[in-house]
Order: sequence, then C-alpha cells, then structure tokens
Amino acid sequence: MVLAMPPPGGAVASAAGSVLLDRLRRPLRDLRISLTDRCNFRCTYCMPREVFGPGYEYLHRRDLLDFEEITRLVGIFSALGTRKIRLTGGEPLMRRNVPELVSQLRRRAPEVELALTTNGSLLARFAGDLHAAGLHRVSVSLDALDDATFMKMNDADVPVSRVVEGIDAAVAAGFSPVKINSVIRRGVNEHAIEQLADRFSGPDHIVRFIEYMDVGNSNGWRMQDVVPASEIAARLEMDGSLSPLPPREIGEVARRFRTARGGEIGIIASVTQPFCKNCNRARLSSDGRLYTCLFGSHGTDLRGPLRAGASDHEIAEIIRATWELRGDRYSELRTAAGPKPRKIEMSAIGG
Repeated sequence: MVLAMPPPGGAVASAAGSVLLDRLRRPLRDLRISLTDRCNFRCTYCMPREVFGPGYEYLHRRDLLDFEEITRLVGIFSALGTRKIRLTGGEPLMRRNVPELVSQLRRRAPEVELALTTNGSLLARFAGDLHAAGLHRVSVSLDALDDATFMKMNDADVPVSRVVEGIDAAVAAGFSPVKINSVIRRGVNEHAIEQLADRFSGPDHIVRFIEYMDVGNSNGWRMQDVVPASEIAARLEMDGSLSPLPPREIGEVARRFRTARGGEIGIIASVTQPFCKNCNRARLSSDGRLYTCLFGSHGTDLRGPLRAGASDHEIAEIIRATWELRGDRYSELRTAAGPKPRKIEMSAIGG
C-alpha cells in the first residue's frame, strides 16, 4: 500500500480575527530571527564553501542586532499578532549568550512560543541552559547517520556522534519531542530515510524529511536532485507502520504521520507541492532587515529606524505596511515555471 499524503494546512480554523493580514489574507503568525550570519557547517544547499569560503566577508558585530533590539522587536511583533519566534542563523549557538536572549524574550513576550533551529554541533553544551531560560522547542538538522554521507553534505569535520549527543542532551534537558530535520537529495542520502526514521521513531523525537531545495545559485531546483515527498512516503510505508495525522494549525508545512512506536514523522514537499498559499512566516535577518519570503532579495530595514530613535508605534507601522503589501508566491510560481537560478544567502535571513 502507498500511503496517501494528507494536504498541508487542512481545514484548520483560523483564529486570525483582526490580526495583521497580507494581500492573500495570510496572517503574520511566525517570525524567524537570524542571530548570526556565521556557521561552522558548509552545507551545499545553504552555505556552500565555494561562496562562503576564506574570503567571504561576514557582518561586523556592530551591524548585528543586539539583544535589546531583538527583544524590543519581538515585543512589537507579538503586539501585531505574531505567536511563534524561531531563533536561527547561520548557526545561532555561535552567537554568545543565547540563553540570556531567551530569558529576555520570555520576559518581554511570555505569550509567544520560542523555538530554536540548530545544526546540533554545540547543542550538548547549551541544552540545559536554554531550557532553564524558557526556550520551548528545539529543531536539529541531521541529514544522515553515517559519517561519510553526513560530512559530504555539511562539508565540515564534525561527526554524526556530536549531533546525536546534542539531540540526546536536549531530550534529557526537557525538550521532548526534539524535531530532527533531514534534507533528502537524490543520489546522496536516500539511504538515510529508513535509518533516521528507525533511529528516532519513539515519542521523544519528530523526524521531518524535506525535499532538497537549493536556495543558492548552484542547482536551480533541478528535479533530478529531488526525492519527491510521495516517494519518501512510499518508502516509509513499506512496512505499513505509519498512519496520517491531521495538521495542528493553519500554515503547517509538514504532512504528519504517527509511527508504530508512538513517534511522529513529517514530510515537507517544498518543491513538488509548494505551500505558499498558507505561508504565515516573516524573517528577520541578523542585520535587522525584514523579509517576507525565504527567497526575497530585498528586505525592509528595521535596524535603521530602531537606532534613529523611532517609537514602537512607528516601527509597528513599518512592519504593518510591509506585510500588508506582501503577495509572495515565489515557490509556487518557480515550481510552475521550471528551473531558474537565483542567488540568495539563506544564512542571512534565517532559513
């Protein structure tokens, strides 16, 4: 039997009400905040070494939003209806004192869910402090369980064991379930699908398989590099151990399945079934630019007005005007039109 893929978003009732809406009536519910443009990995689909090599110029510390600026912006976004904040990078744990930032955010916006996405290489060191500071959820990127494949994809001298150690530390600290995000690329790591699903099939983990989608300028969304979500689902259903789950909320990007051992698996069809119509995410770059799409090439400057003394109301009006003009459907249009290379630095806008 081939497992049917339930639709993303589903018939989930919207609680948007008078919340801020864009031109397609999508609410601004989620904000991803990049804490740094630096990372200790060089994943080929995110920060390839040929671009982010020795000569690459990263942002100066003074150009980064400081913690007080980030906290103030989160307070403004929460007043506009944002209910989930995800801290990203680069690798966010390369930024100093992230647990202190989490504490500040919890005090400023206690009603907002706080999450963090990491490559896991530093997580064992910080998991306990992050949980104590008030972080709610952790997601870890892990594309394979064998060192050869893992290092080929992240192009860094970091073994799988260090990431698994970070995942285990996060569970021990109280982050359960921990999400594990795996990008599947044709001819590279298809074999990892079953291995990851088996290794993390229990209730302490949620494994999410993501269609390979280059957001740089290297593959132009070549379909020969993509393992479609339908194929991933078919491979996982061969033993009949998965059952579909309904979406938790509108805008959810993963198709969810329950495993026989009480865990959860998600499949994200980012290329073959783009989810632009339900996208409720904005992205704040590490230098304070607001992007309304992962593939946006121009962001709205919020750092400048912040440092020029703008009031919370004035900043809110800039955010409101930016979101209300939003009509982004980039993935849907690009998938329909076929490959068209475009340069974007994912690390800068919290992919």
